[in-house]
Order: sequence, then C-alpha cells, then structure tokens
Amino acid sequence: MRYLPAVIVDVVLVLIFAAIGRASHEEDPGEFLLTAWPFLIALVIGHLLAALLPGRPRRPWSMLWGTVVWVVTVAGGMLIRLLSGDTAEVPFIVVATIVLGVFLVGWRAIAALLRRRRAASGAAGAAVEEDAGPSTGTGAAAVSDADDSGDAIR
Repeated sequence: MRYLPAVIVDVVLVLIFAAIGRASHEEDPGEFLLTAWPFLIALVIGHLLAALLPGRPRRPWSMLWGTVVWVVTVAGGMLIRLLSGDTAEVPFIVVATIVLGVFLVGWRAIAALLRRRRAASGAAGAAVEEDAGPSTGTGAAAVSDADDSGDAIR
C-alpha cells in the first residue's frame, strides 16, 4: 500500500491541527477529536479523489496530490461541520485553510526538495566518478538509486 504512509502523515497533521486549535482557545486539547473528525472524513475523501487524478504514476507525496487533499479537507471539513450543527466562522476558515495548507502541502514540498537535492548530489557524484578514470559502473547506479530513493514510498 504505497498510499498508506502519506495518509498516516496527513492524519497525524490534521490531529495536530485540531489539538493546537483547541489549546489555543484554552479548551481541553484532549477533546481534539471533536474538532478533527469532520476534517478526517474530508481528508479520506480528498485522498480518494486524488487517487482518481488522471496520469501516471500517481504519487500521494506529490504537490498536486497534496493540493487536492488540502482543498477537499478544508472545504469538506467545513461543510461537514456545518451539516453537523457546528460553526465555521470566517476567522476559523482562514486559519484552517492556512494551517492545513502548510501542513498538508508543506511536508510534500519539503520531501520534493529533499528528493531533488539527493538526486542532484547523486548526479554530481556520478560526474566526478566519470572524470576520475575508468568507471566501475557505480556512477550510473548511484544516479538510478538516488532517483528511486526519493520515490521509495511508491
């Protein structure tokens, strides 16, 4: 299940968002599930919709995937809150949109940066090995491994 690690990270981040929100209003942070449940339902729906995106390969740690999950989580979470009789005041909508955006898209941006950096350092290492003399075949393998290591969650 290549999708599971990304879903787990997203669930944890939504739970952290809810706990921080409860604590910032001096409410019992232990009741964070009261805040989190609509967003968790929407998060799962967001992952399901992102899985339906056209194109291959589908990567749940990609920026596009994260953007879909973020938008559906915020919009769906607010809608579920309202349908369940809770409120969705404008300041809460703004804060939730920003925080969940930073959380759900942010970790994917960091992961993409690390993958690019790892691939670039692997390519630089391969170029140095080629300039150093006869190749042992490790240069090409190093580049291939660097490219694949960033996508190991697949």
